[in-house]
Amino acid sequence: MPYTSIVNITPANALSVGKYLLSPLIKLTESGQYAASVSVRSGRGSGTHDRIFRFVPFFATSEEATLYALAQGRRFVRQAI
Repeated sequence: MPYTSIVNITPANALSVGKYLLSPLIKLTESGQYAASVSVRSGRGSGTHDRIFRFVPFFATSEEATLYALAQGRRFVRQAI
């Protein structure tokens, strides 16, 4: 399903978990639903590593998508530690 160019990324939504920074990436789809992704960043400077995870479920609101993305990011961090 194609995405529109609308992306919601705000520093207020970012979450620090240990050495990781989780940033939800929310996109409004052409169908009017929201798609959720999360960036999991670690390191600093030239040693920064960033992984982006996209998720299959779609959501009715950007808030639901944001909460889901952050929950999945925390789940990844727990498994990585």
